[in-house]
This record gives sequence, C-alpha cells and structure tokens, in this order.
Amino acid sequence: MAYLKGAGISIALATLCQFLAVILGFFLTLMRVSKNKILVSISGIYIWFFRAIPALLLLMVFWFSIPEIFPPFRQPWYSPFIAAMLGFAVLEAAYMAEILRAALISVDDGQPLAARALGMTPSQVMRKVTLPQLIRIAIPPTANEYIGMIKYTSLATVISLQELLTTAGNGVNKTFRYSEYYAAAGVYYLAMVSVLMFAQSRIERKFAWISTTGKVSQKAKR
Repeated sequence: MAYLKGAGISIALATLCQFLAVILGFFLTLMRVSKNKILVSISGIYIWFFRAIPALLLLMVFWFSIPEIFPPFRQPWYSPFIAAMLGFAVLEAAYMAEILRAALISVDDGQPLAARALGMTPSQVMRKVTLPQLIRIAIPPTANEYIGMIKYTSLATVISLQELLTTAGNGVNKTFRYSEYYAAAGVYYLAMVSVLMFAQSRIERKFAWISTTGKVSQKAKR
C-alpha cells in the first residue's frame, strides 16, 4: 500500500504539473509569436531563465526560500506537494512553450488566412484550424515531457514529499535491502510509463489524419 500511495502521489503531481505547464506554456507561446516586442521579451526572458535553472535548485527555492520571503506561504496549506507542483510547473512551462511554439509555426500560414477569407473570426481560426493541427504535432513531445515529469517527481524527496522513490528509500533505511526495494520502485515506474505510452499511441491515432490501412483517408483528401 505504501508503494501504491507513493505511485499515486507521483502520478498526481506529474499530471497537475504538466497541466499547468501546458496552460502557462501556451500563453508564453502566444506572447513569443506576438508582434508586441515587450511580450516577446518577457516570454524570452522567462524561457531563458527557467531553462537555465536546475530542477533541484528550483524545488529548494520554492520550499525553503519562498516562505521566508512571502509570509502567506508559511501557513500549513503550503505543503511539499504544493511546493513541488509550483516548482515543476513553472520549470516545465518553459519547455512546453518551445514545444508549442514549434508546433504553432509548423502550421502553414495559408490555412489561417484562408479561414479568415471564409469569414471566420480569429478565435474560430484558432479553435477550428490552428489548434487541431498544433495538438497533433505537439502530442509526441508533450507526452515525452509528461513521462519525464513522472521521473522528475523523484527529486521531490529533497523536500520530504513521500512519492514513490522516497517510499522505496524509507524501506531501504529500515531493512538495508537495497535490491528488493529499489527493484520494486523500478517495476512501478515501468508500469506507469507503459500505460502512458499506450495512452499516447491511442491519442496519436485519434489525431492522425490517415486510415487504418496507412493510406490518406478520403476525408483528409477532401
């Protein structure tokens, strides 16, 4: 049960971090490709800064330094889970911004222009033309980042979060049976990643514009 609880914490933390990172990264992407030089500079500085900061250092800053600077974070609600979620989210957002930017600029410029010529509003163009193609392109690298995030959660052991690897370490400290406890943790990581890779393949199929025979579908041709 301790391993199941630790695995659940790892998955929950990684999922929340990735969700927040995608949202923040999307807004950073829009800022990055905007015509406003101030927004471009802000997003560029954010991406440069957080891509340069090690994840372990960021976790320690969010857990030890933030409460010293901002008194509201000294309350009981600010747990290691919250600190790790915020730290990983702002870090991962920098990487997601670059992934989404690459996906966005890969969409042919003529398609949004054609959609506008047909009378679509900018929001409709984004929802019906740009986003479906952006999502299809961004799924593989985003899924890869999510899988990596599950493994990054093991770093949260430095701020006493009882995730999967910390649970294995606690067992080792009590019994000194390194092989058994760490092998068990490895099996759990393999199981979680295998499920996520399967889910990724199903999602990619949903957004792939080809038939099951590998040929371009008639719908895609039209």
